[in-house]
Amino acid sequence: MRSSKSRSRAKNNRNRPSGGNVVNRVFDSSGPEGKVRGTPQQIIDKYNQLARDAQLSNDRVAAENFQQHAEHYLRLLSEAQREMEARREEQERQNRERQAERDRERAERQEREAARQADPAEAPQPDVMGFAPEDAAPESGLVETPESKGGDATPEKKEKPARKPRARKPKAAPAAEEPAADKGDAPEAAE
Repeated sequence: MRSSKSRSRAKNNRNRPSGGNVVNRVFDSSGPEGKVRGTPQQIIDKYNQLARDAQLSNDRVAAENFQQHAEHYLRLLSEAQREMEARREEQERQNRERQAERDRERAERQEREAARQADPAEAPQPDVMGFAPEDAAPESGLVETPESKGGDATPEKKEKPARKPRARKPKAAPAAEEPAADKGDAPEAAE
């Protein structure tokens, strides 16, 4: 069985915000006229309506009581909105810092790229081609080989003598049938 202390503690902690989004959270408010349930804005509106009704019926004590209840939830709501605004501003500040860092990195990359393109040593170098004498025929784009130069060109390297093909060993003639091997491989007859 529970003690009365644990029940009273649980009841007291029930209506307190435990982090989370207070603006959209549903509260149970035990007011003088019974329970009022809803979001803080709905509870504020309900207590303000009850305060107006009490004022019209000339019950100043009840009207003040309802206004105090409404003021409590109004403070709770404004504090939650202030916290949300502070969180939003902090996120915006962090986003601005991240964007500024990205912009700096991008500018540094572009500067390095521009410096690399401006430095001739870093630029890609073209292939160096030999220049032909002026009286030579225009280049056809083909590679010149000793065969295309003509028959009088002699190769500078000596050719190696042709290699002899390796002699193959003759395959062994297939052995005569081995009855022992055949018996082991054949399936046994059913008895």
